Amino acid sequence: MTQTTAAVESPWSAVSWSAVFAGAVVAATASLSLLFLCAAIGLASVSPWSGQGVGGTALGVASGIGLILVQWISSGVGGFVTGRLRTRWANLHSDEVFFRDTANGLLTWCVATLIVAICLTSTISAITRTGVQATATVAAGAVGGVTDGQSGSSGDVTGYVVDTLFRGAAAAPANNADTRGEATRILVSAATSGEMPAADKTYLAQIVAQRAGIGQDEALRRVDAVLAKAQAAKVKAQETADKARKAASLGSLLVFLSLLIGAFIACVAAALGASYRDDVPLFE
Repeated sequence: MTQTTAAVESPWSAVSWSAVFAGAVVAATASLSLLFLCAAIGLASVSPWSGQGVGGTALGVASGIGLILVQWISSGVGGFVTGRLRTRWANLHSDEVFFRDTANGLLTWCVATLIVAICLTSTISAITRTGVQATATVAAGAVGGVTDGQSGSSGDVTGYVVDTLFRGAAAAPANNADTRGEATRILVSAATSGEMPAADKTYLAQIVAQRAGIGQDEALRRVDAVLAKAQAAKVKAQETADKARKAASLGSLLVFLSLLIGAFIACVAAALGASYRDDVPLFE
């Protein structure tokens, strides 16, 4: 009868959490410091004046390289510290030691990434709240100025619908403020839908002709010119939004690539630091 001998289990965890957290703190601090350094260099490289500072493409490439370098340096330092600070594992095969060291390096990168993400999220949230409050204040002031003496703001969609209820055979707005408000609501509705109905164009031309003292044909030409400008502005805004979308997509891809490189570097650096700790060459 064969007797089976139970394997002896070590009372210590394979994860050196003290070394992991120490390395993560070092990596997070180094990452934040380098990010602020890169931000300072980037702000010093750009300029609001035409023809000065680096271009958008060069700045995007430099930002991508900067992110990769930040992850490379911070993950390497944090992983190396983790490997050097962990306790020696006795009576283990070299392959198992290597796996544990790389796992500790990966955990160091994970903890450091979470710390940096929390810090950056808090900072971005504070900046966003400030921007939203400032925008709301400006918008409130603008709306207050527009609605002073009017029944609704110029961008109010329901205001445009209500205006159509009181249209007569001829345009006869009460005053200049009503004229500008109604005309603006018609233009906003046309810009939103992408076209202006013939009835709206005729009515708007009547308002322009009455207020400017010109003929109906000249008023129609003015309306067409304004619509062309509004359409061009809309196309330009869409192009700007599309460029921002592409830039955000590329930025997200670069962040993913830099994080992937950081995870790999942290694993290798932890194994390298542990090899110095155990006085065993990592590569023979």
